[in-house]
Amino acid sequence: MTTNIEITNISNTADLVKEDRIHKSLYSDPNIFEEELDKVFNNTWVWLAHESEVAEVGSYKTAKIGKQPVVVVRDRKKNIHVMLNRCRHRGATVCEGKKGKTKAFTCPYHGWGYGLDGSLRALPKPEEYENILDKAEFGLVKLRTESYQGMIFATLKDDMEPLEEFLGGAKKWIDLFMKQGGGYPVKAMGDHRFRFPGNWKIQLENTTDAYHFPIVHKSFISSVDEEAQEVFDFLDGDGYVEDLGNGHSVMVMIPELVDLDKNLDEPIPERYAELAKALFDEGHSDAEVRKLVRAVGGSGFNLNLFPNIACSMAFFRNLVPISATETEIHHIAIGGEGAPQAFNQKRMRLHEHFQGPMGFGTPDDGEAWERVQAGSIAGTDGWIMVNRGMSKLSTSEDGNVKGAVCSETGMRAAYQKYKTLMSK
Repeated sequence: MTTNIEITNISNTADLVKEDRIHKSLYSDPNIFEEELDKVFNNTWVWLAHESEVAEVGSYKTAKIGKQPVVVVRDRKKNIHVMLNRCRHRGATVCEGKKGKTKAFTCPYHGWGYGLDGSLRALPKPEEYENILDKAEFGLVKLRTESYQGMIFATLKDDMEPLEEFLGGAKKWIDLFMKQGGGYPVKAMGDHRFRFPGNWKIQLENTTDAYHFPIVHKSFISSVDEEAQEVFDFLDGDGYVEDLGNGHSVMVMIPELVDLDKNLDEPIPERYAELAKALFDEGHSDAEVRKLVRAVGGSGFNLNLFPNIACSMAFFRNLVPISATETEIHHIAIGGEGAPQAFNQKRMRLHEHFQGPMGFGTPDDGEAWERVQAGSIAGTDGWIMVNRGMSKLSTSEDGNVKGAVCSETGMRAAYQKYKTLMSK
């Protein structure tokens, strides 16, 4: 039986997370939000970019760790760096573009110039700093940066465990997700950014929540043919949610699409017949066409990587906390580097159909998130339930906690990691 308690009786934010519920104040309390920036985002690995977004020498992308601005850049030796976007002189940002290509970074305030590797190269009137400034000590602050399968992460915590150890059981699923290129390396093909008036954890929950799909996404389901409707009718299927450790989880909705290298001899779905013909006409072999067609719609699962990135069926979804009641979302379309144009075009059209600003999925999701935020401030006390499926858990083949596809296993996984970090 759930017992309500007054938040005034709780001295530690971590106590607002129970095994089966979280307190609604986690969605709106500005003091809790500031604590999260310090204890969560400043104390773990945070996803910032895919390597294809900074593919060439001098290419960069600006991003944030929590609310701290950073620059992701590839230097002349083709090494990738993540650096605080802050001049070492008076603190101005040295890069304001969302992404682009440059030969160096120059502070617009006093003209201090930095190389692609962050080193301080030049400054106006250097004679005024004679014997009082060593340029070698005043480069842009570099953060510890590691990558896995092209996914770039950085951390503000020097003694953080290695990235691969942090990812743990999620690595298997990242490997599977990266088969979406249809035999070609995965590449980012642009993003769609928007903000919604709600807490970042509402979005964190969403990509591990299959329960809402047939309700919130009725308009999307009605927009596709009967064959696709059957594919997306997965609540009573063999799908599942698995706790992968460290707050990560995977929600398998379409088991037959987990490994895109398997079942290549199955009939080509009618909805992809036109694409298959275009690929055959370009001279691709039967094996190549089948591999591309099977990959074009994405993987049959959502992979949540705590705290800020989801590999969601066919795209990356990155969340950026703005305030306790506002979150920015980046939907990043992905395709295959060097893949046939028809393949990448089809992936982009599918992305637009659901994730795009005029698509069927994102606007409906956004309204649901906004209404959760609005409702969470009603009353003086209350809990958000995350207990669905707790009585029917099992163990996966990898030894992890596993629940039905419509269970809240993934949410509980994320909140238990959150509780651990907020307890420190």
